[in-house]
Amino acid sequence: MSFLQSKRFLNIINWHFQWTSVRNVALYVQGQSPEPKIREYFYYIDHEGMLFLDDAKMKNFTSCFKERKFLQFFFSRLRQNQTQRYQMFPFLSPCGRERNYVRCDDTPIVFTEQLKKDESKDEESLSYAHGGPNLTVIFEPQKLYMHPASGRVYHPAWPKVGNVGLVRSKLAIELSQNFVFTDGNESPTHFNWRGSKLKLEHDWINNCQFQHK
Repeated sequence: MSFLQSKRFLNIINWHFQWTSVRNVALYVQGQSPEPKIREYFYYIDHEGMLFLDDAKMKNFTSCFKERKFLQFFFSRLRQNQTQRYQMFPFLSPCGRERNYVRCDDTPIVFTEQLKKDESKDEESLSYAHGGPNLTVIFEPQKLYMHPASGRVYHPAWPKVGNVGLVRSKLAIELSQNFVFTDGNESPTHFNWRGSKLKLEHDWINNCQFQHK
């Protein structure tokens, strides 16, 4: 190898090392205190609705948060991050003097299970964040939306979390059996529900914020 080739090779190695070092620089420290009596923590929500510490090396069912009272407490406070800190974490769940910053694979609310909410009213609900009956919204089947590019299925949520929630893949597969596609449409136009053919309403999606494109 010539001197020029050796020098070029070393430059590539140095560039790679510098790039890797910059990429791995910690943007935060869990539990950091940017000001007196304030603590900051950082979380991540995956497309299956599981909640993790953002810097957890392994993100799977064994390492996610499962305690339902904690999940109810955490998600009941979840809102858009309107602070000037950590904009790469678009959501925040404040808890007293703790700031819990949240980023997500798609939406912070992921609907994980279909439940019977009220037997007397024959009403069903969608549970989110694996919270069971502690975390639910009324199921509105006529407002299910399948994204034409990704194929992901969504359902309305509430304004503080961007108005939209992803339906986890397992539940989406179950619900998609009731979709009706008319000729020439890549997205479903109707939904079969309890003996009725419901026309899907998609106007609500215009006011939603998607992380996944």
